[in-house]
Amino acid sequence: MDVRRLDLLRELAERGSVTAVAEATGRTPSAVSQQLKVLEREAGMPLTERSGRGLVLTSAGEALARSAADVAVALERASALWDEFRNDPSGRVTLLTFPTMGAAVLPGALTDLQAVPDLEVEATDLDPELAEFADLTSDYDIVLAHTMPGVLPWGGRGLTAVPLLTEPLDIGLPADHRLAGRAYVTPADLVDETWLGVPPGYPFERILHAIEQQAGRRATVSQRFSDMRIMEAFIEAGFGIAFVPRYTSSRVPSSIVLKPIRGVESSRLIVALMRPDVAERLAVRTVVDALVTRAARLAETRATA
Repeated sequence: MDVRRLDLLRELAERGSVTAVAEATGRTPSAVSQQLKVLEREAGMPLTERSGRGLVLTSAGEALARSAADVAVALERASALWDEFRNDPSGRVTLLTFPTMGAAVLPGALTDLQAVPDLEVEATDLDPELAEFADLTSDYDIVLAHTMPGVLPWGGRGLTAVPLLTEPLDIGLPADHRLAGRAYVTPADLVDETWLGVPPGYPFERILHAIEQQAGRRATVSQRFSDMRIMEAFIEAGFGIAFVPRYTSSRVPSSIVLKPIRGVESSRLIVALMRPDVAERLAVRTVVDALVTRAARLAETRATA
């Protein structure tokens, strides 16, 4: 079977439609459909079937798509071994980061990577909901993702996840707040405060629900923001309290204090998420190594600050 056609079948399994595969691979939908028909003839059995106006994989198609991923991993591993032999981690690596991690770690990592000849990193930012991080690995080589401990929305997807940080989430308070002098705060201290929340579906929302459950009553959320800079500005202005990442937040103004919370788990796991074949590429591994180094340096610096 042709490896390129196998890869189209894998793309269909991950993206869900011929149109999406065509857009991602620079083909027309008819060209994708034609190549899939050729692959079916090579396989000797139906790999797709009609469902409404689109195509879905048959059980044979699903099995072959999984095999296609194994083939892609093997090919990239062989290529990476040759790159290592030549000591040549060159190439283009696309990276997607969420904003706070991008600001805190990415500039330093890219500075370190400037010493690697012909390695090009193309980065952009987005802060999606938890369930969307895994889907984005189809479009980016590396996706910097975050989630709550024990919650792995990309589990079962066969992706490679390299841990970068386990980051505490503190409570950000105005400096003149009644709790500002405490060594730590508890759910009972916090539940009756006015909160600045995140959009529904974002990870931090789960911790607020845990606080409500521990305290036995609902909290009041006055505003919701996904941008931490806006959140910090509203805390500073006295509009409420909020979760603030200890390591990756921007430089917190002196008019804001951070307090650890006891009684609920309040941290997040940050990982570099990749397709398993992409994770074999020497250029990609070189970028991930730089991210790991810079993330460890950040945690050490902020922990002693």
